[in-house]
Amino acid sequence: MKATLLLLISLTASFVHAAQQSEFVEPESSTDLSQSNNPYSDLQKVAQNDTQMVVTAHPLASKAGAEILNQGGNAIDAMVTIQAVLGLVEPQSSGLGGGVFTLFYKSDNQTLVAYDGRETAPLDAEKDLFLNKDQTQMGFFDAVVGGRSVGTPGTVATLWHMHQKDGSLPWARLLEPAISIAKEGFIVSNRMAQSVQRDQDRLSTHPSTAAYFLPEGEPLSAGTKLVNPEYAETLTTLAQRGGEYFYHKDFAVDIVNAVQSANNPGLLSIEDFKQYKVIERVPVCHTFIEHRVCGMGAPSSGAITVGQILMTSEAAGLIDYPPESPQAWHVIAESTRLAFADRALYIADPAYFDVPSSLLNEEYISERASQVNTSKKSPTLTAGSPFSDKIALSTGINVDQPSTTHFVVVDKSGNIISSTSTIENAFGSRVMVKGFLLNNELTDFSFKFENDKGLIANHVEAGKRPRSSMAPTIVFKGDTPVLAIGSPGGSRIINYVANSLIRLLAWGQPLIEAINAPHISNRYGDMDIEKDAWSDEDISALKNLGYKVNQRDLNSGLHAVQIRKDLLKGAADKRREGSANAR
Repeated sequence: MKATLLLLISLTASFVHAAQQSEFVEPESSTDLSQSNNPYSDLQKVAQNDTQMVVTAHPLASKAGAEILNQGGNAIDAMVTIQAVLGLVEPQSSGLGGGVFTLFYKSDNQTLVAYDGRETAPLDAEKDLFLNKDQTQMGFFDAVVGGRSVGTPGTVATLWHMHQKDGSLPWARLLEPAISIAKEGFIVSNRMAQSVQRDQDRLSTHPSTAAYFLPEGEPLSAGTKLVNPEYAETLTTLAQRGGEYFYHKDFAVDIVNAVQSANNPGLLSIEDFKQYKVIERVPVCHTFIEHRVCGMGAPSSGAITVGQILMTSEAAGLIDYPPESPQAWHVIAESTRLAFADRALYIADPAYFDVPSSLLNEEYISERASQVNTSKKSPTLTAGSPFSDKIALSTGINVDQPSTTHFVVVDKSGNIISSTSTIENAFGSRVMVKGFLLNNELTDFSFKFENDKGLIANHVEAGKRPRSSMAPTIVFKGDTPVLAIGSPGGSRIINYVANSLIRLLAWGQPLIEAINAPHISNRYGDMDIEKDAWSDEDISALKNLGYKVNQRDLNSGLHAVQIRKDLLKGAADKRREGSANAR
């Protein structure tokens, strides 16, 4: 049921403080690629080709995707293979037990479709799912670990749906690389080993998870050869029966039983799997510096919030200031604060809430840009009023975790995949079944459903899709695609993608330079900057503009392909173990 209460929208400075406290989560530490025992130290971060390109978070996935293209497969075929491999070699970030948002550009008819494979809340879920008996909200990890946080997975349904519609090679063939790697084994990377080391206490709570990641009670170490026969068996079954079998009661029963019998048991049922549907959505597009930037709309906040940042920055005079200058970042920061205020109030699953259609309207953006004080930080910036009728709403802050993956594929025909997938927190719910981890996506909902300001749009409801920050993006110049980009990083995905687009489209930086440039992030007032990457002079200038400056380990995983008439350039973020493969 859609929200329709009649009252005045109210936002206060106390919300800003609460947002900073509840949504700040320290990202994953940057992976040290220089260690002598790192099995993936020789990564190809940049690649060029005139016909095809694959950029993913792991070299084995990039290689497998490129090989599928070389065998005559298209971008969707490569996507299926890549995701199957990533679920094995980067299990802490995505997999069969998670969800996905994918943009697909089909070159023969120049169409762009946004595929929503987001997880859904169980049909038995109620709005107080994450409240204690005394109506206080649960601690984040109290809610995450176990079955309570698990939503109906959407990744396999999306892969199957897209392949049935536009795939080229046989489905079973696309799963062969991951099956082979699972049987023969792969070398555990530094990033995976570091993730296991940091999370071993929570990984130990579920027996099958502990047996895989903590053999003999010790965390996996980098350089270890790891096999996953259960995952190979699962993929073999799906290869023989098709992706739709994942949602059949005979397959889903093991997942349901694992969720319902886990510590902190969940509500997932066979009926949830039976009812799950992939949704084809119209992409959200806007203009920025003579380009059309397109992405995933609600329930993701990615495209709308990125769009508001870019459009507001441009309207507030961004191009009047030198690139990379503190003054330019001030304009971007204030625009970002305005966009995040709207995000917290107005974006949720559109099947349950009327997301305002005017959030990217030029008139509305102009009004928002007028609130940017170009000389100093504004003490408080609140949500706008895009509705013609006032309704009672309250801000809802979800703790949006940074353990996600993004990959890009461009094939010989010019088809493009820009896909961001996730199991939410690192290792998701920590419940492992059939060789893969289950998501904790339900903790992307706001834990409270209302307060004295009114209804929270992103509260838990049966069958609802939680709000996300994932921002798979494709950029056009006229009708021609020129860039595909995205990143993991929790709610900072929005900052990473928006800032990269500014560096590429407004400031004309080379692709790898823009991706590897020092991060800066401002969501609710404080200026978070990438640790040890900014000069004392810049930090002092930001402080003089009124910002509290925090040095953070801002660990993105930007992956992008720049598209020119006769040249494709692929680039992978230096901060993770991704690689570009053009062969």
